Amino acid sequence: MADRKTADGRTVASGPTKMTPSEAFVETLVANGVTDIFGIMGSAFMDAMDIFAPAGIRLVPVVHEQGAAHMADGYARVSGRHGMVIGQNGPGISNCVTAVAAAYWAHSPVVVVTPEAGTMGIGLGGFQEAHQLPMFQEFTKYQAHVNNPKRMAELTGRAFDRAMSEIGPTQLNIPRDFFYGEITAEIPEPRRLDRGPGGQQSLNEAAELLAAAEFPVIISGGGVVMAGAVEECKALAERLGAPVVNSYLHNDSFPASHPQWCGPLGYQGSKAAMKLLAQADVVIALGSRLGPFGTLPQHGLDYWPANAKIIQIDADHKMLGLVKKVTVGICGDAKASAHALSERLADRTLACDATRDQRMAKLRAEKEAWESELTAWTHEKDPYSLDVISEAEHEEGRWLHPRQVLRELEHAMPADVMVSTDIGNINSVANSYLRFERPRSMFAAMSWGNCGYALPAIIGAKVAAPDRPAVSYAGDGAWGMSMGEILTCVRHDIPVTAVVFHNRQWGAEKKNQVDFYDRRFVAGELDNPSFAGIARSMGADGVVVDELDQVGPALQQAVDAQMNQGRTTVLEIMCTRELGDPFRRDALSKPVRFLEKYKDYV
Repeated sequence: MADRKTADGRTVASGPTKMTPSEAFVETLVANGVTDIFGIMGSAFMDAMDIFAPAGIRLVPVVHEQGAAHMADGYARVSGRHGMVIGQNGPGISNCVTAVAAAYWAHSPVVVVTPEAGTMGIGLGGFQEAHQLPMFQEFTKYQAHVNNPKRMAELTGRAFDRAMSEIGPTQLNIPRDFFYGEITAEIPEPRRLDRGPGGQQSLNEAAELLAAAEFPVIISGGGVVMAGAVEECKALAERLGAPVVNSYLHNDSFPASHPQWCGPLGYQGSKAAMKLLAQADVVIALGSRLGPFGTLPQHGLDYWPANAKIIQIDADHKMLGLVKKVTVGICGDAKASAHALSERLADRTLACDATRDQRMAKLRAEKEAWESELTAWTHEKDPYSLDVISEAEHEEGRWLHPRQVLRELEHAMPADVMVSTDIGNINSVANSYLRFERPRSMFAAMSWGNCGYALPAIIGAKVAAPDRPAVSYAGDGAWGMSMGEILTCVRHDIPVTAVVFHNRQWGAEKKNQVDFYDRRFVAGELDNPSFAGIARSMGADGVVVDELDQVGPALQQAVDAQMNQGRTTVLEIMCTRELGDPFRRDALSKPVRFLEKYKDYV
């Protein structure tokens, strides 16, 4: 029987064919377009690994499996295809859990393949044995366990299909002895959903609300990016004359050069976006679950419009009305839904037509005011920031103020750049300064908020899009968790540019000790070596930046080395210990003490 051709020109066995389970596994990967897998080699899947290369699959060996799963996440978010991670059973697999959780909250179609202890040893407490399904249960959309080698192709294919249809990670658990033997298998064709715009009734109700709206505002969320719906979002916004705000950490969901773009919501977001959203009488949440952290008060603004009518559009019906009360919920694809609404409004006279000019004037005024404030906002306003900068630093001007650094980086960013941000104080402040022209350009750990995300995620993004500049942001605390993956860049020719904000502290948590614990600092200080020196010892370029006028040129030179020489660069930027607003003001309160020996600690 003749093989069938895949979309990328490789061949897959066609019809029922005698093969090994390893061959069935690999052939199913090829059928699903897999060309890159992130992980660390292991005996548990070595029989399959042995035939990756002739199948056109590269295993990218990493330093740590958490990094591998973050790379798979970054790969999936850039490419729109599956990201894939694999490792040795037991400890190799358990190392992936944190990163799979981040992928879950980012709605990334990551397939995590978890080879398991052999069937004859399960339950005996053997070497590297663990119950591998429960540890991923909370962070996967679907779990497939191969209970018979003859089902290898079927269940492998289903794990890939479900990752796309459920919009999130799936797990494929395979006992290590099930890679061997002889079976007859048929490699399944990938199945992809053709998502529609939503129910006609809900679309009609939404159109009626929009026709009567006087100040509509669009929240452009991650679903706009995943659905490839930016042009449809633009068309709807232009028909309505509506301000468009990015949902939290989805700054790439609407082009920053568009006159109706207003910036991101959420922690350290745009005041312009918040003030305009506060005036809305109808809000269209397009491809957004309206996560609770992304709509919290910020900059002293409680900006969510309590009396506005809310139209929420999400591909997952379980998200509709989950966080915010909605007037109309539409279960649909963001691209198809936005197009359907534009069609319904195309030939109608809308209430907002009469006030379009006034609304645009407000939009421009708020954006200009915010940009002026950002430009003038060169130092944090908390008096603690002044306390920790020594007199010598003041006199010599040795360390750079984070907001000034972020502004310089913003201005020096190349076109078509991809940026990943880690968790932490300076990285969070960066939310105000990161602007993009195309989707699939910004990556963060989203609601999971784990440290050590940015570098491996941008490595995976670079593998998926080698022609695009790739830049990561991390503070010195988070950097310590992930900097080993610079070895992955050097060993396997995956050039990226890593910006490290070196301020010698765990800034986000230290700010809580400032605001709630009378500046009693416990475990927040970091005494670091030269990160640029460490990078050079790994074979990358390392550059220390301690003058403001060096920031932009240093980034541009590093990106040039990345794109034209295949060089990875670590930019170690020496920053003051200034701290932005607290990260979790919503989750803390002033301490109360009852025991006498602790009475002074309130």
